[in-house]
Amino acid sequence: MTGTDILTGIALVLLIEGLVYALAPSLVERVLEALATMPVETRRTLGLVTAATGVLLLWIARG
Repeated sequence: MTGTDILTGIALVLLIEGLVYALAPSLVERVLEALATMPVETRRTLGLVTAATGVLLLWIARG
């Protein structure tokens, strides 16, 4: 993995997040409200599952 790969990854995250906020700001608010009502352990588990899914997808994409 090179510096270019890391920069590309960060750019893609910013692009996707920016599009979500631009296209569905009220949905973002509802999701944040739902997250605020979840117990901390549930949010932690959701974060770990999301990170593991990202690693798996990256592993598949990179071969």
